[in-house]
Amino acid sequence: MSREIVTLYGKDPYLILISCLLSLQCRDTVTLPVSKKLFQIVRNPQQMLQLSLSDLEVIIGSINYYKTKARRLHAISHEIMVRFDGKVPSTYSDLISLHGVGIKTANLVLAEAFDIPAICVDTHVHRLSNHWGIVSTNTPQQTEQALRMILPKKYWIEWNYLLVKWGQSICKTKRCDIADCFTLVEIVAKK
Repeated sequence: MSREIVTLYGKDPYLILISCLLSLQCRDTVTLPVSKKLFQIVRNPQQMLQLSLSDLEVIIGSINYYKTKARRLHAISHEIMVRFDGKVPSTYSDLISLHGVGIKTANLVLAEAFDIPAICVDTHVHRLSNHWGIVSTNTPQQTEQALRMILPKKYWIEWNYLLVKWGQSICKTKRCDIADCFTLVEIVAKK
C-alpha cells in the first residue's frame, strides 16, 4: 500500500509511516480508504495531536484494532514532536526506537520515504521467498537477514513491492503450485 500512498501524497515520511501503522494486521483494500480519509484532516504530527483520540477513533474505526492504533498514532506523533523536532527520523535505529515501530515498518519507511536500501519483509515476502526456495527460514526477521546476504542491494526496495503484489494477486496461499508461479513469471518476462 505504501506505493499507493507515495503516488497520492509523494514521499512524505510521516504519511508513509502512519499508513504503514494503519495497515498492520489489515488488508490494503481497507487501509487505503481509511488513510485517505485521515489524510484529508491530518498531514503532520502537530495536526495528529490536535485531533482528539475519540475523533481519530471515529475516522479510522473501520480498520482492525482501531482503538489501539489511534493511541499508537498519537503516541508516535508525540514522540516525533518531542524527540525529533516534528520530523520522522531517517535512520533505522531512530525509527525502531519509536514505540510501536517494528523492523518491517522501519524498513518500509526507509525504503519508500528516504530511498535508503532496506528489505521490508511482510507475510508475502516471507512466504514467497521460502516457497520459491530462495531462502529457508522460519521468521520474517530470518528472511530479511537471509535476503540481505543473497539479494543485490539495488533490488532491496523493489523486492517487497513485487512480492506483495504477486502474493496478493497470483500466489495467494502456501499451497500454491510453484510451477504455476514460474510459468506466469516466464509469460510476464516475455512480454
